[in-house]
Amino acid sequence: MAAEIHSRPQTARPVLLNKIEGHTDAVNAAVLIPKEDGVITVSEDRTIRVWLKRDSGQYWPSIYHTVSSPCSCMSYHHDSRRIFIGQDNGSVVEFLISEDFNKMNHVKTYPAHQNRVSALVFSLESEWLVSTGHDKSLSWMCTQSGSMLGRHCFSTWASCLQYDHETQHAFVGDFSGQVTMLKLERQTYSIVTTLKGHEGSVGALWWDPVQRLLFSGASDHSVIMWDIGGRKGRTLLLQGHHERVQAIRYLQLTRQLISCSADGGVAVWNMDTQREEAPQWLDSDSCQKCEQPFFWNIKQMWDTKTLGLRQHHCRKCGKAVCGKCSSKRSTFPIMGFEFPVRVCDDCFAIIKDEDRTPLATFHEGKHNIAHMDMDPSRGLMVTCGSDRIVKIWDMTQVVGCSLATGFSQR
Repeated sequence: MAAEIHSRPQTARPVLLNKIEGHTDAVNAAVLIPKEDGVITVSEDRTIRVWLKRDSGQYWPSIYHTVSSPCSCMSYHHDSRRIFIGQDNGSVVEFLISEDFNKMNHVKTYPAHQNRVSALVFSLESEWLVSTGHDKSLSWMCTQSGSMLGRHCFSTWASCLQYDHETQHAFVGDFSGQVTMLKLERQTYSIVTTLKGHEGSVGALWWDPVQRLLFSGASDHSVIMWDIGGRKGRTLLLQGHHERVQAIRYLQLTRQLISCSADGGVAVWNMDTQREEAPQWLDSDSCQKCEQPFFWNIKQMWDTKTLGLRQHHCRKCGKAVCGKCSSKRSTFPIMGFEFPVRVCDDCFAIIKDEDRTPLATFHEGKHNIAHMDMDPSRGLMVTCGSDRIVKIWDMTQVVGCSLATGFSQR
Protein backbone atom coordinates (compact mmCIF):
# COMPACT_ATOMS: atom_id res chain seq x y z
CA MET A 1 0.00 0.00 0.00
CA ALA A 2 2.82 2.38 0.86
CA ALA A 3 4.66 1.46 -2.30
CA GLU A 4 1.57 2.32 -4.32
CA ILE A 5 1.48 5.87 -3.00
CA HIS A 6 5.16 6.69 -2.85
CA SER A 7 5.90 5.26 -6.28
CA ARG A 8 4.04 8.17 -7.87
CA PRO A 9 6.34 10.78 -9.38
CA GLN A 10 6.64 13.89 -7.22
CA THR A 11 7.36 17.01 -9.24
CA ALA A 12 7.12 19.36 -6.26
CA ARG A 13 8.11 18.59 -2.70
CA PRO A 14 8.30 20.38 0.62
CA VAL A 15 11.77 21.86 1.03
CA LEU A 16 13.34 21.48 4.47
CA LEU A 17 14.73 24.88 5.45
CA ASN A 18 15.78 24.36 9.07
CA LYS A 19 15.83 21.84 11.88
CA ILE A 20 15.56 23.04 15.47
CA GLU A 21 16.98 20.70 18.09
CA GLY A 22 17.56 21.11 21.81
CA HIS A 23 14.43 19.83 23.54
CA THR A 24 14.90 16.93 25.94
CA ASP A 25 11.38 15.55 25.47
CA ALA A 26 8.53 15.53 22.97
CA VAL A 27 7.60 18.87 21.41
CA ASN A 28 3.80 19.07 21.67
CA ALA A 29 3.20 22.29 19.74
CA ALA A 30 5.07 24.76 17.55
CA VAL A 31 3.78 27.95 15.91
CA LEU A 32 5.37 30.29 13.40
CA ILE A 33 5.55 33.92 14.49
CA PRO A 34 3.88 36.04 11.78
CA LYS A 35 6.18 38.55 10.03
CA GLU A 36 9.17 37.26 12.02
CA ASP A 37 11.79 34.58 11.44
CA GLY A 38 10.73 32.95 14.66
CA VAL A 39 9.06 29.89 16.16
CA ILE A 40 7.45 29.32 19.55
CA THR A 41 7.57 25.79 20.97
CA VAL A 42 6.17 24.09 24.06
CA SER A 43 7.39 20.73 25.23
CA GLU A 44 6.91 17.84 27.56
CA ASP A 45 10.23 18.95 29.12
CA ARG A 46 8.26 21.83 30.78
CA THR A 47 9.84 24.55 28.65
CA ILE A 48 8.40 27.39 26.60
CA ARG A 49 10.93 28.59 24.05
CA VAL A 50 10.92 31.41 21.52
CA TRP A 51 13.40 30.70 18.73
CA LEU A 52 14.64 33.52 16.50
CA LYS A 53 16.69 33.09 13.35
CA ARG A 54 20.18 34.54 13.68
CA ASP A 55 22.54 35.86 10.99
CA SER A 56 24.14 32.43 10.84
CA GLY A 57 20.86 31.03 9.54
CA GLN A 58 20.32 28.95 12.68
CA TYR A 59 17.54 29.35 15.24
CA TRP A 60 18.52 30.11 18.84
CA PRO A 61 16.21 30.54 21.85
CA SER A 62 15.71 34.19 22.75
CA ILE A 63 13.29 33.10 25.50
CA TYR A 64 13.74 29.94 27.55
CA HIS A 65 11.13 29.64 30.29
CA THR A 66 10.42 26.64 32.52
CA VAL A 67 7.02 26.04 34.11
CA SER A 68 5.93 23.66 36.85
CA SER A 69 4.30 21.00 34.67
CA PRO A 70 4.79 19.56 31.15
CA CYS A 71 3.38 21.81 28.41
CA SER A 72 0.73 20.05 26.35
CA CYS A 73 -0.62 22.75 23.98
CA MET A 74 -0.71 26.49 23.33
CA SER A 75 -2.64 29.34 21.73
CA TYR A 76 -0.69 32.38 20.52
CA HIS A 77 -2.35 35.68 19.58
CA HIS A 78 0.20 37.68 17.63
CA ASP A 79 -1.46 41.11 17.55
CA SER A 80 -1.62 41.28 21.35
CA ARG A 81 1.46 39.02 21.84
CA ARG A 82 -0.49 37.03 24.42
CA ILE A 83 0.31 33.35 24.72
CA PHE A 84 -1.64 30.71 26.63
CA ILE A 85 0.04 27.43 27.60
CA GLY A 86 -1.96 24.33 28.53
CA GLN A 87 -0.26 22.06 31.04
CA ASP A 88 -0.33 18.44 32.11
CA ASN A 89 -1.66 19.40 35.56
CA GLY A 90 -4.82 20.92 34.03
CA SER A 91 -3.94 24.61 34.40
CA VAL A 92 -3.47 27.20 31.67
CA VAL A 93 -0.78 29.86 32.08
CA GLU A 94 -0.95 33.22 30.27
CA PHE A 95 2.15 35.23 29.38
CA LEU A 96 2.78 38.51 27.57
CA ILE A 97 5.71 38.47 25.16
CA SER A 98 7.72 41.66 24.64
CA GLU A 99 7.88 43.38 21.26
CA ASP A 100 11.47 42.25 20.66
CA PHE A 101 10.60 38.64 21.65
CA ASN A 102 13.34 38.61 24.28
CA LYS A 103 11.19 38.64 27.41
CA MET A 104 8.01 37.01 28.63
CA ASN A 105 5.99 38.12 31.67
CA HIS A 106 3.50 35.99 33.57
CA VAL A 107 -0.05 37.42 33.49
CA LYS A 108 -2.44 34.87 34.96
CA THR A 109 -2.93 31.19 35.76
CA TYR A 110 -6.31 29.63 35.00
CA PRO A 111 -7.55 26.47 36.82
CA ALA A 112 -9.18 25.19 33.66
CA HIS A 113 -9.14 21.40 34.15
CA GLN A 114 -8.48 18.59 36.60
CA ASN A 115 -6.24 16.74 34.16
CA ARG A 116 -4.05 17.36 31.11
CA VAL A 117 -5.17 20.19 28.81
CA SER A 118 -5.49 18.79 25.29
CA ALA A 119 -6.35 21.93 23.28
CA LEU A 120 -7.15 25.60 23.80
CA VAL A 121 -8.23 28.68 21.88
CA PHE A 122 -8.07 32.33 22.94
CA SER A 123 -10.79 34.62 21.58
CA LEU A 124 -9.91 38.32 21.74
CA GLU A 125 -13.41 39.29 20.59
CA SER A 126 -15.09 37.86 23.70
CA GLU A 127 -12.00 37.72 25.96
CA TRP A 128 -12.67 34.02 26.44
CA LEU A 129 -10.27 31.15 26.90
CA VAL A 130 -11.85 27.95 25.59
CA SER A 131 -10.11 24.65 26.36
CA THR A 132 -10.55 20.87 26.40
CA GLY A 133 -8.91 18.35 28.67
CA HIS A 134 -8.38 14.74 29.60
CA ASP A 135 -10.82 15.27 32.45
CA LYS A 136 -13.46 14.77 29.72
CA SER A 137 -14.56 18.39 29.73
CA LEU A 138 -14.80 21.57 27.69
CA SER A 139 -14.43 24.76 29.71
CA TRP A 140 -14.57 28.46 28.88
CA MET A 141 -13.16 31.14 31.15
CA CYS A 142 -13.09 34.94 31.18
CA THR A 143 -9.55 36.21 30.60
CA GLN A 144 -10.36 39.55 32.22
CA SER A 145 -11.52 38.16 35.57
CA GLY A 146 -9.95 34.70 35.39
CA SER A 147 -13.26 33.15 36.44
CA MET A 148 -14.91 30.03 35.04
CA LEU A 149 -17.92 30.80 32.85
CA GLY A 150 -19.06 27.30 31.95
CA ARG A 151 -18.16 23.65 31.58
CA HIS A 152 -19.49 20.70 29.62
CA CYS A 153 -18.54 17.10 30.35
CA PHE A 154 -18.19 14.32 27.81
CA SER A 155 -18.20 10.55 28.28
CA THR A 156 -14.58 10.27 27.10
CA TRP A 157 -11.41 12.34 26.69
CA ALA A 158 -11.85 15.59 24.78
CA SER A 159 -8.86 15.52 22.46
CA CYS A 160 -9.03 18.53 20.10
CA LEU A 161 -10.87 21.80 19.65
CA GLN A 162 -11.83 24.46 17.12
CA TYR A 163 -13.80 27.62 17.80
CA ASP A 164 -15.77 30.04 15.64
CA HIS A 165 -15.13 33.48 17.11
CA GLU A 166 -18.07 35.16 15.39
CA THR A 167 -20.85 32.73 16.32
CA GLN A 168 -19.25 31.30 19.50
CA HIS A 169 -19.63 27.72 18.31
CA ALA A 170 -17.13 25.20 19.64
CA PHE A 171 -16.22 21.94 17.88
CA VAL A 172 -14.78 19.23 20.14
CA GLY A 173 -13.29 15.94 18.94
CA ASP A 174 -13.03 13.09 21.41
CA PHE A 175 -11.49 9.66 21.85
CA SER A 176 -14.74 7.89 20.93
CA GLY A 177 -14.48 9.21 17.37
CA GLN A 178 -17.24 11.82 17.64
CA VAL A 179 -17.18 15.56 17.05
CA THR A 180 -19.60 17.61 19.16
CA MET A 181 -20.73 21.07 18.08
CA LEU A 182 -21.77 23.37 20.94
CA LYS A 183 -23.12 26.90 21.11
CA LEU A 184 -21.45 28.70 24.02
CA GLU A 185 -23.06 31.53 25.97
CA ARG A 186 -21.62 33.50 28.86
CA GLN A 187 -23.39 31.46 31.53
CA THR A 188 -24.88 28.57 29.59
CA TYR A 189 -24.51 26.45 26.44
CA SER A 190 -26.41 24.10 24.15
CA ILE A 191 -25.39 21.08 22.09
CA VAL A 192 -26.12 21.77 18.42
CA THR A 193 -25.25 18.38 16.92
CA THR A 194 -22.93 15.38 17.15
CA LEU A 195 -20.97 14.37 14.06
CA LYS A 196 -20.34 10.63 13.72
CA GLY A 197 -18.21 9.18 10.96
CA HIS A 198 -14.80 8.19 12.29
CA GLU A 199 -13.95 4.68 13.47
CA GLY A 200 -11.17 5.88 15.76
CA SER A 201 -10.31 8.72 18.11
CA VAL A 202 -10.34 12.21 16.61
CA GLY A 203 -6.87 13.72 16.85
CA ALA A 204 -7.12 16.96 14.85
CA LEU A 205 -9.72 19.53 13.82
CA TRP A 206 -9.66 22.58 11.56
CA TRP A 207 -12.47 25.09 11.07
CA ASP A 208 -12.74 27.34 8.03
CA PRO A 209 -15.10 30.20 8.99
CA VAL A 210 -15.32 31.52 5.41
CA GLN A 211 -16.78 28.43 3.73
CA ARG A 212 -18.00 27.07 7.09
CA LEU A 213 -16.25 23.75 6.60
CA LEU A 214 -14.98 21.54 9.41
CA PHE A 215 -12.17 19.06 8.82
CA SER A 216 -11.39 16.22 11.22
CA GLY A 217 -8.52 13.72 11.25
CA ALA A 218 -8.52 10.53 13.30
CA SER A 219 -6.67 7.38 14.30
CA ASP A 220 -8.60 5.48 11.60
CA HIS A 221 -6.13 7.12 9.16
CA SER A 222 -8.87 9.18 7.51
CA VAL A 223 -9.87 12.82 7.14
CA ILE A 224 -13.51 13.88 6.90
CA MET A 225 -14.80 17.20 5.58
CA TRP A 226 -18.09 18.25 7.20
CA ASP A 227 -20.07 20.87 5.26
CA ILE A 228 -21.51 22.73 8.26
CA GLY A 229 -22.58 25.78 6.26
CA GLY A 230 -24.45 23.70 3.65
CA ARG A 231 -26.81 22.34 6.35
CA LYS A 232 -27.43 19.21 4.30
CA GLY A 233 -25.23 16.80 6.21
CA ARG A 234 -22.78 16.53 3.31
CA THR A 235 -19.51 14.82 4.19
CA LEU A 236 -16.44 13.91 2.16
CA LEU A 237 -14.10 11.09 3.18
CA LEU A 238 -10.37 11.38 2.37
CA GLN A 239 -8.20 8.29 2.71
CA GLY A 240 -4.51 8.30 1.88
CA HIS A 241 -2.63 8.08 5.18
CA HIS A 242 -1.31 4.87 6.70
CA GLU A 243 -1.16 6.08 10.30
CA ARG A 244 -3.29 8.23 12.59
CA VAL A 245 -3.88 11.78 11.37
CA GLN A 246 -2.63 14.25 14.00
CA ALA A 247 -2.59 17.66 12.29
CA ILE A 248 -4.63 19.35 9.55
CA ARG A 249 -4.83 22.81 8.00
CA TYR A 250 -7.11 24.12 5.27
CA LEU A 251 -5.78 26.84 2.95
CA GLN A 252 -8.88 28.78 1.98
CA LEU A 253 -7.19 30.82 -0.76
CA THR A 254 -5.93 27.85 -2.78
CA ARG A 255 -8.64 25.38 -1.67
CA GLN A 256 -6.07 22.87 -0.46
CA LEU A 257 -6.07 20.74 2.65
CA ILE A 258 -2.81 19.70 4.29
CA SER A 259 -2.87 16.75 6.68
CA CYS A 260 -0.02 15.14 8.63
CA SER A 261 0.16 11.72 10.24
CA ALA A 262 2.12 9.98 12.96
CA ASP A 263 4.38 8.20 10.45
CA GLY A 264 5.56 11.51 8.99
CA GLY A 265 3.22 11.50 6.02
CA VAL A 266 2.23 14.90 4.64
CA ALA A 267 -0.75 14.91 2.27
CA VAL A 268 -1.88 17.85 0.16
CA TRP A 269 -5.49 17.40 -0.99
CA ASN A 270 -6.99 19.33 -3.88
CA MET A 271 -10.39 20.49 -2.58
CA ASP A 272 -11.03 22.80 -5.52
CA THR A 273 -12.68 20.02 -7.52
CA GLN A 274 -16.03 18.31 -7.68
CA ARG A 275 -15.89 15.40 -5.25
CA GLU A 276 -18.44 12.70 -4.49
CA GLU A 277 -19.58 11.44 -1.12
CA ALA A 278 -18.66 7.87 -0.29
CA PRO A 279 -21.84 5.77 -0.06
CA GLN A 280 -23.25 4.35 3.15
CA TRP A 281 -22.53 0.65 3.51
CA LEU A 282 -25.65 -1.42 2.95
CA ASP A 283 -26.78 -4.30 5.18
CA SER A 284 -27.74 -7.64 3.72
CA ASP A 285 -27.94 -11.31 4.72
CA SER A 286 -26.62 -12.42 1.35
CA CYS A 287 -24.34 -11.08 -1.39
CA GLN A 288 -26.14 -8.39 -3.34
CA LYS A 289 -24.47 -9.59 -6.54
CA CYS A 290 -24.55 -13.41 -6.56
CA GLU A 291 -27.08 -13.84 -3.71
CA GLN A 292 -24.90 -16.37 -1.87
CA PRO A 293 -25.61 -16.32 1.92
CA PHE A 294 -23.28 -14.71 4.42
CA PHE A 295 -22.10 -16.92 7.26
CA TRP A 296 -24.73 -15.70 9.76
CA ASN A 297 -27.62 -16.46 7.38
CA ILE A 298 -28.23 -19.94 8.78
CA LYS A 299 -31.65 -20.43 7.16
CA GLN A 300 -30.43 -19.82 3.59
CA MET A 301 -27.31 -21.89 4.26
CA TRP A 302 -29.53 -24.78 5.39
CA ASP A 303 -32.00 -24.38 2.51
CA THR A 304 -29.31 -24.21 -0.18
CA LYS A 305 -26.89 -26.62 1.54
CA THR A 306 -24.02 -24.15 1.11
CA LEU A 307 -21.42 -22.66 3.42
CA GLY A 308 -21.82 -19.01 4.37
CA LEU A 309 -19.42 -16.41 3.00
CA ARG A 310 -17.73 -13.45 4.60
CA GLN A 311 -19.33 -10.03 3.97
CA HIS A 312 -17.40 -7.21 2.29
CA HIS A 313 -18.47 -3.82 0.93
CA CYS A 314 -17.80 -2.08 -2.35
CA ARG A 315 -16.32 1.33 -1.59
CA LYS A 316 -17.90 2.86 -4.71
CA CYS A 317 -21.53 1.68 -4.52
CA GLY A 318 -21.69 0.54 -0.89
CA LYS A 319 -23.29 -2.83 -1.66
CA ALA A 320 -22.68 -5.84 0.58
CA VAL A 321 -20.77 -8.36 -1.51
CA CYS A 322 -18.77 -11.55 -1.10
CA GLY A 323 -15.06 -11.85 -1.80
CA LYS A 324 -15.59 -13.48 -5.19
CA CYS A 325 -17.78 -10.60 -6.40
CA SER A 326 -15.31 -7.98 -5.14
CA SER A 327 -11.96 -9.40 -6.13
CA LYS A 328 -10.71 -6.17 -7.73
CA ARG A 329 -9.01 -3.14 -6.17
CA SER A 330 -8.92 0.38 -7.53
CA THR A 331 -8.15 3.93 -6.54
CA PHE A 332 -11.09 6.34 -6.84
CA PRO A 333 -9.82 9.81 -5.86
CA ILE A 334 -13.11 11.60 -6.58
CA MET A 335 -14.46 9.79 -3.49
CA GLY A 336 -11.25 10.37 -1.55
CA PHE A 337 -9.67 6.93 -2.07
CA GLU A 338 -6.09 7.69 -3.06
CA PHE A 339 -4.88 4.11 -2.67
CA PRO A 340 -6.49 0.90 -3.99
CA VAL A 341 -9.63 -0.14 -2.13
CA ARG A 342 -12.11 -2.97 -2.57
CA VAL A 343 -14.72 -2.46 -5.29
CA CYS A 344 -17.23 -4.88 -6.74
CA ASP A 345 -16.56 -6.27 -10.21
CA ASP A 346 -19.38 -4.20 -11.78
CA CYS A 347 -18.01 -0.92 -10.41
CA PHE A 348 -14.45 -1.85 -11.38
CA ALA A 349 -15.60 -2.30 -14.98
CA ILE A 350 -17.01 1.25 -15.22
CA ILE A 351 -14.10 3.06 -13.52
CA LYS A 352 -12.09 4.74 -16.28
CA ASP A 353 -8.37 5.49 -16.27
CA GLU A 354 -9.08 9.20 -15.93
CA ASP A 355 -11.17 8.44 -12.83
CA ARG A 356 -7.97 7.17 -11.19
CA THR A 357 -6.10 10.46 -11.64
CA PRO A 358 -4.80 11.44 -8.17
CA LEU A 359 -6.35 14.47 -6.48
CA ALA A 360 -3.72 14.56 -3.74
CA THR A 361 0.06 14.46 -3.44
CA PHE A 362 1.93 12.66 -0.68
CA HIS A 363 5.23 13.63 0.87
CA GLU A 364 7.52 12.37 3.60
CA GLY A 365 8.22 14.55 6.63
CA LYS A 366 10.67 11.92 7.95
CA HIS A 367 9.61 12.31 11.58
CA ASN A 368 6.59 11.77 13.77
CA ILE A 369 4.31 14.79 13.25
CA ALA A 370 2.20 15.46 16.33
CA HIS A 371 1.52 19.12 15.53
CA MET A 372 1.75 21.38 12.50
CA ASP A 373 1.34 25.10 11.87
CA MET A 374 1.44 27.13 8.68
CA ASP A 375 2.04 30.72 7.67
CA PRO A 376 0.22 30.89 4.30
CA SER A 377 1.51 34.40 3.56
CA ARG A 378 5.06 33.03 3.34
CA GLY A 379 4.28 29.45 2.35
CA LEU A 380 5.99 28.14 5.49
CA MET A 381 5.09 25.08 7.56
CA VAL A 382 6.48 23.96 10.91
CA THR A 383 6.17 20.39 12.20
CA CYS A 384 7.10 18.83 15.52
CA GLY A 385 6.62 15.60 17.42
CA SER A 386 7.87 12.95 19.79
CA ASP A 387 11.35 12.86 18.23
CA ARG A 388 12.03 16.27 19.90
CA ILE A 389 12.86 17.87 16.54
CA VAL A 390 11.17 20.92 15.03
CA LYS A 391 11.29 21.23 11.24
CA ILE A 392 10.58 24.32 9.15
CA TRP A 393 9.48 23.69 5.55
CA ASP A 394 9.08 25.77 2.41
CA MET A 395 5.71 24.67 0.97
CA THR A 396 5.39 27.15 -1.90
CA GLN A 397 6.18 24.55 -4.58
CA VAL A 398 3.62 22.14 -3.13
CA VAL A 399 0.69 24.47 -2.50
CA GLY A 400 1.29 26.71 -5.51
CA CYS A 401 3.59 29.63 -6.17
CA SER A 402 0.59 31.99 -6.23
CA LEU A 403 -0.01 31.43 -2.52
CA ALA A 404 2.20 34.16 -1.12
CA THR A 405 1.30 36.54 -3.93
CA GLY A 406 -2.40 36.09 -3.34
CA PHE A 407 -2.11 36.87 0.34
CA SER A 408 0.10 39.89 -0.12
CA GLN A 409 -2.58 41.49 -2.29
CA ARG A 410 -5.33 41.11 0.31
